Amino acid sequence: MSIRHGMLALLSVGPRYGYQLKQEFEASTGATWPLNIGQVYTTLSRMERDGLVEPGGADDQGRSVYTITEAGREDLERWFSTPVGQSDRPRDELVIKLAMAVAAQDTDVARVILTQRTATMRALQELTRAKRAHTGGLAQRLVLDSTIFKAEAEQRWLDHCEAVLKEKKA
Repeated sequence: MSIRHGMLALLSVGPRYGYQLKQEFEASTGATWPLNIGQVYTTLSRMERDGLVEPGGADDQGRSVYTITEAGREDLERWFSTPVGQSDRPRDELVIKLAMAVAAQDTDVARVILTQRTATMRALQELTRAKRAHTGGLAQRLVLDSTIFKAEAEQRWLDHCEAVLKEKKA
């Protein structure tokens, strides 16, 4: 996800000022993607330059607000209607780590898997507690659910890696 598109989505609801965009972006992503306020204003400047947003004056406290333009709405709609491809996602460090552990001949791959499994299980327990205590909105709930599903999938993949490792040793 690009910061630009996240900010455009928030602006599609109505005018916002920079710090408000930062706060709402972080809240919507369940605080899994913290933003630097400098990133927000740099992104707003680029979007203004590209005709996606325009300054909308100031709010009652004198803060500069931005509004989405028609070009911004079209860009946002294109983004929403385009699926995210597998190749568009960042590389998975765990996959690379295990591949390199296998390639390194003096590494105890089973121990690497066990260490990760323990950490993933701990994270899954924390996420499950967070889900039970969740009182936020739908966006935060969906982010939390996604994180839980990814942790569960990681556990299954680690089980698979362990089985393949045992099969190779046999």
